[in-house]
Amino acid sequence: MTKTLGIFCGGGPAPGLNGVISSATIEAMNRGWRVLGLRDGLRWIGEGRTDQVRELDINAVSRIHFTGGSVLGISRRGNVDDPEELGRMVEALKELGIDALISIGGDGTSHAARVIARAIDIPVVHVPKTIDNDIPLPGGMSTFGFQTARDFGVEVVQSIMEDARTCQRWYFVVTMGRNAGHLAMGIGKAAGVPLTLIPEEFEDNCSIDDYAKLCEASILRRLMLGRRDGVVVIAEGLAHKLRPAELHLSDECTINAHGHVRLNDLPLGFALRQKVAWTFEQRKVPVTIMEKNIGYELRCKDPVPFDIEYTRDLGFGAMRAILRGQRQGIVCLEMGKIRVIPFEEFEDRRSGRTKVRLVDLDSESYEVSLAYQMRLRDSDFENPETMQKLSEVSGMSPEYITERYRGVATRS
Repeated sequence: MTKTLGIFCGGGPAPGLNGVISSATIEAMNRGWRVLGLRDGLRWIGEGRTDQVRELDINAVSRIHFTGGSVLGISRRGNVDDPEELGRMVEALKELGIDALISIGGDGTSHAARVIARAIDIPVVHVPKTIDNDIPLPGGMSTFGFQTARDFGVEVVQSIMEDARTCQRWYFVVTMGRNAGHLAMGIGKAAGVPLTLIPEEFEDNCSIDDYAKLCEASILRRLMLGRRDGVVVIAEGLAHKLRPAELHLSDECTINAHGHVRLNDLPLGFALRQKVAWTFEQRKVPVTIMEKNIGYELRCKDPVPFDIEYTRDLGFGAMRAILRGQRQGIVCLEMGKIRVIPFEEFEDRRSGRTKVRLVDLDSESYEVSLAYQMRLRDSDFENPETMQKLSEVSGMSPEYITERYRGVATRS
């Protein structure tokens, strides 16, 4: 009797989704399986519906690996922590005759896959994805979609840098990165922007002024070199480090299906621009600042060859794990070898969610990023000539400069 594989995508989009769908489908069909794609993630089976599926074959998926987005759609809907909804999902999967399931998604989808695996007696293999690169894959391997998002992000920021230079202005560019600063640092470091701010650099309960001081210091250093332009790349996760009152949150801020505030609704770039602009206005220093968010445009970009090849490995590996009788886990690539790691190894026991991989501030990668940024350094405050130049371009006394910015200076 022919067995049936189910595939679904959950969470937000990432470049390479179609690559996983394609490779898993082709490998399944080559092994004599039937393949059903669940449209819009777990949304419809969570309602007990079985009509929102798409039968996949090799002709349908043989070229989709070149394209962004997902041919199956994607959704955050579907609450596996609701016993009634989980029960409907299980019954729908049984009605569809699903013998094994491949899930593609981030931490929320990984959690859903883990719960479904416990609730139904079929193999469930998860393929991790996020452009945030914050899933702790072995060997420091990036999550699929990250390399494409960074590549396109650098292209966008490069254009913004030229606009900044041409128009003699600064841009504060806020990127995605809810918990970790990998994407912001990857874009900022590759583009060579004067300053990148990531959440790992800050403690909880910060103020906008804590961030503003670093931006102002970078602007001052550029002014000292005769430049009135620049770009600051900021990870949106900095908003989570702020005291709630700092952003003057309004009722217009929305909550997603997983209970998270939509960071795109939080006016981080605007609030930071207002604060920095006010500082320079008080000193009558002409500095023009614009803010821009980049994020959604990165998620459905056609994948770069790295992610195309990577997702081919992952989709093949997920199906191979099922064929070999592995019941559940997360498929990864480590040193060219495909591995399936138990869900439990990725689980944070305190929260029950997937562990978060943060930027390692002790790493050489971060050290290099910092070395090429335009930040004030400890040695600047010991150099009278430098302090005099900073005073001249800022309208601030050396004493005030020391008082305001010494605390955010980097080690020389």
